[in-house]
Amino acid sequence: MAGMTSTDLPLAGVRVLDAVPGPLGAIGRFFGELGAEVIRIEPRGGGADRTAGATLDGIGLAFAAANLGKRVATIDLPADAARFVALAREADILLEARLPGLDLDAVRAANPALVVVSISDFGEQGPWRDWRASDAVLHALTGGLSRSGLPGRPPLLPPGELTFQTAAPQIAWLALAAFIARLRTGKGDRLEVALLEAAMQALDPGYGLSGSAQSGVPLWKMARGRTDERHRYPIFRCADGFVRLCVLAPRQWRGMFRWMGEPPEFAGPEWEKLPTRYRSAALLEAFARFLAPMTRAEVEAGAVAHGVPAAGLLDVSEAIATPQMVARHAFAPVEVAPGVSLPFPNGVVDIDGTRAGIRGPAPAPGGDARFESARPAFDAPSPADMPFAGLKVLDMGVIVVGGDTGRLFADLGAEVVKVENGAFPDGQRQSRDNAPVSLTFAAGHRNKRGLAIDLRSARGKALFLDLVARADVLCSNFKPGTLASLGFDAETLAAANPRLVTVDSSAFGPTGPWSGRLGYGPLVRCSAGLTKQWVYPGEPESFSDTITVYPDHVAARIGACTAAALLIRRMRTGRGGIASISQAEVMLAQKGAEIAALGAEAAGLRLETDEMAEDWLLPCAGDDEYCVATIRAADRAALAGIVGEERAAAEQWAARHSPEEVMAQLQAAGVPAGMMVRVTDMPDSPQYRALGTFRPATHPLIAAPFTVEGRATRSERLPDPDQRPAPRIGEDSAAVVADWLGLDEAAVAALLADGIIEQAA
Repeated sequence: MAGMTSTDLPLAGVRVLDAVPGPLGAIGRFFGELGAEVIRIEPRGGGADRTAGATLDGIGLAFAAANLGKRVATIDLPADAARFVALAREADILLEARLPGLDLDAVRAANPALVVVSISDFGEQGPWRDWRASDAVLHALTGGLSRSGLPGRPPLLPPGELTFQTAAPQIAWLALAAFIARLRTGKGDRLEVALLEAAMQALDPGYGLSGSAQSGVPLWKMARGRTDERHRYPIFRCADGFVRLCVLAPRQWRGMFRWMGEPPEFAGPEWEKLPTRYRSAALLEAFARFLAPMTRAEVEAGAVAHGVPAAGLLDVSEAIATPQMVARHAFAPVEVAPGVSLPFPNGVVDIDGTRAGIRGPAPAPGGDARFESARPAFDAPSPADMPFAGLKVLDMGVIVVGGDTGRLFADLGAEVVKVENGAFPDGQRQSRDNAPVSLTFAAGHRNKRGLAIDLRSARGKALFLDLVARADVLCSNFKPGTLASLGFDAETLAAANPRLVTVDSSAFGPTGPWSGRLGYGPLVRCSAGLTKQWVYPGEPESFSDTITVYPDHVAARIGACTAAALLIRRMRTGRGGIASISQAEVMLAQKGAEIAALGAEAAGLRLETDEMAEDWLLPCAGDDEYCVATIRAADRAALAGIVGEERAAAEQWAARHSPEEVMAQLQAAGVPAGMMVRVTDMPDSPQYRALGTFRPATHPLIAAPFTVEGRATRSERLPDPDQRPAPRIGEDSAAVVADWLGLDEAAVAALLADGIIEQAA
């Protein structure tokens, strides 16, 4: 934290009680990195999550990764209810996950301004409300498992704990939105958060934005089985491993063509078309021959020289040691036992040019922490129904991470203006049938207004700075340096509006030797070690990560959280700020325990591991039907009562039953289980219906109604989002400049006539 004091951090003075065990402790850790004072609640002797997974001297690495920088208050409920209420009376946010013995009514009576975030696996209503989830079960029930894997093969569980790790920033976003609402009204709230929804929304939402390679086709329209998407982002052998190419745009193809020596068989204009290249086995073979003699580093260097998006496939151990990660201090040593330090992810956000990272080690058990930070005064906007009502956002974001960041604010009341140039539209607009609005764009850009402006002209630049002067937030996800090249560097923006909050997201962050690299998600997954892990067991070349757009959706939520935190700081200090997010660091930060374990291995330290849960993929009756069960040590006896303890017996039993029956019987016995749900079936799934997760939407340029996400969670005070149609390019240009700048009809007409702004017909 060199160069930044604790009071500079955006959540300085915000007090958080954290009673959420396990990987979702990452919510409180993130708040701590942003400056909040976070006290973890746990029983005497410490929570069970302290020793889960790999441990060093009795300290769990997963526990350490989720709880860096916190302090502990030892409280046994209900015996210590008075002490808990006393702490809650001084808190701003309470995070809890069905904390045993908690009298929530008493807590809220003592502190009516408290924001309570109650987290459960499946929500507090509906037929699954008492069921149990695991990471694998959530993959199955949120549509991800049905798409993961290769054609004709069983589905493939993704690596790590992606559903838990991506749900955490979604929950953090909701908590901060509710806290801002509290600052405006003085009234607390209770959010009922279902992990089922949070994981679906933040990993690969089937009814939201999808990658540009989908060409506007939503995930719910994809084929029923797993499709072979490897041609989109092909992987090739090279001299020391594998490399991936993302040759998408015509200019990228021209760079690749020159790099290959301009082979005459690929010289025709038809090769500039992406479908032609996708369908050509001959071209893929030519790529393979060309790349085979080179090392990964040589491929990456040649690709940079020719403007070709490419990346070598790295192990996680290689990923954390790249020059980029070293230069950005993305990992820092933390003492986990006396005299023993291991590397942990050092946060994922730069604030005002300084990393907001680790603020201390994980706490020892047995603490008696009390809140110590001074309670600041906040100059909040006037009360409103929506947390961000009255907030003006200039949204320059594109594709998924950019589109989602602005939409999160729009759904909660902000006036979000999507800024585009008619000659360079957002790639998310494209569709295979050349429709005026794609279904994915309509779903992911709802509630925004559209402004088309020429930012290459002097008048366009001046007009944009006039808009900046009246904006609260500016979002972008260009390659670092793009805004500065247009004349909108940080100093210029701050001079136009010292209260402006800017948030940008890029592949590798705004600094370091890789900051200028082209940052498609498939390449970032290669560089962060995920692609090599997303394979079938024992088949290291069965790469299967092309079906995901991870980490776009979760990076958007981290960006939105940080922008919200800077808005909170602005209420305290009056000044704006800059937040920058590295998508590669987002991925690696969600592997904290794994990275610490690699550090222990490199140091020759011996780790202990308790009996790990096993994820069983059980084929069920029917065509390509499966159920996932997570078998913990405590589940063996219950499992034996149904099918016997052996996996083979469980598979034989499941094959005679539908996936719904298998799921229901296992859950009735207390075993976490979930059937493989396809995206198209999710809205009719009984728990999603009970939660009100989805709702129908319409768009004037789309013939039939379509399905979108509805409410983000259940809340006493956060209203359901509006459903205003996503804008055409420049649909609101004239109205935006008139509303924001007070221009009269003649001034607006002149801007239109001179092409400074464009208005959709």
